[in-house]
Amino acid sequence: MIQQKRILALAIGLALMGTCSVALAHGGSSSTRCNPGESLQWVPSGKGWGVQTCRHSQSASALATAAAVPTGNGINYNGGPVMLGTKDVYFIWYGNWSGNSAPTILTSLAQNLGGSPYFNINTSYTDGSGNPVQNAITYSGSSTDNYSFGKQLSDANVASIVSNAITSGKLPNDPNAVYFVMTSPDVNETSGFCSQYCGWHNNTTVGGNNIKYAFVGDPATQCASSCEPQQNQSTSPNQNPGADAMASIFSHELEEATTDPDGNAWYDSQGMENADKCAWHFGASAGNTYTTSNGATANMNLGGHDYLIQQNWANAAGGYCALSLGATTTPPPSGGGYGGYGGYGGYGGYGG
Repeated sequence: MIQQKRILALAIGLALMGTCSVALAHGGSSSTRCNPGESLQWVPSGKGWGVQTCRHSQSASALATAAAVPTGNGINYNGGPVMLGTKDVYFIWYGNWSGNSAPTILTSLAQNLGGSPYFNINTSYTDGSGNPVQNAITYSGSSTDNYSFGKQLSDANVASIVSNAITSGKLPNDPNAVYFVMTSPDVNETSGFCSQYCGWHNNTTVGGNNIKYAFVGDPATQCASSCEPQQNQSTSPNQNPGADAMASIFSHELEEATTDPDGNAWYDSQGMENADKCAWHFGASAGNTYTTSNGATANMNLGGHDYLIQQNWANAAGGYCALSLGATTTPPPSGGGYGGYGGYGGYGGYGG
């Protein structure tokens, strides 16, 4: 199977319609010929929008009829696995984190996100037999990496950082986990950090196990205007704008890795995964945000820390962006591609 990274994209001054045109251009032309038994379908591209590729012709409606999965909610089941049980989270702190409060802020989030009303949104997603995702996360540990691949990382370097942490015994080989490579502010991911995305997730094979992993960079010194919510670029809930931005990006990638770990489970007709559909929408228009004691903006408190976390797509009641199931909802933005296109910008998070 061809593995594709799924990425939290951000807009760099492109209009919505123009962005869609770019996506279509990368997706290939209508003259693409598929093998017998395959059809041209929109799938997650690895750049935050859908591209067209040939896949076996089993429609989402046929899958839904056979498996009794949720339907009619703006996102489709495409036959692949989801992470049903407890999701273990491991952090690999890459680079120099000395004197930075990010490990404390983000470890606390990982320890308290499971069981929250926010992560409960993912229970609206099921496997092919109709079994729901469990609202369960365990923070299972971390390791450090002192620039083993330098300060300019490729996608392949990120995969190797994860593989090396596992094969060296620093972290266990855990197929029920998502491994997060958290890079310090002086590290760049050269395939498009800051210019095309803030984070991404993928899967690989290590020691015979399907390993899910993600990249999340600290944008503090490289791209605050692109990967930090505008309302928290000066003052953030935990007095660390880079780490507070990473909190939302981490949450985004974790919920996508949960509901679409291999890029063949839950995404919409444009190839957008659940968190893509609500990217950079925080619930302000629904009255879900509040001002913290230091003047920053937040929308939830977990483990004694305030955070501003993007909404997620609820796979229920026709589909909607929210911070919890059944809560006051935010409709997807008009124009191409819900929040994944419209939310291209940490340029201000588009407020919602």
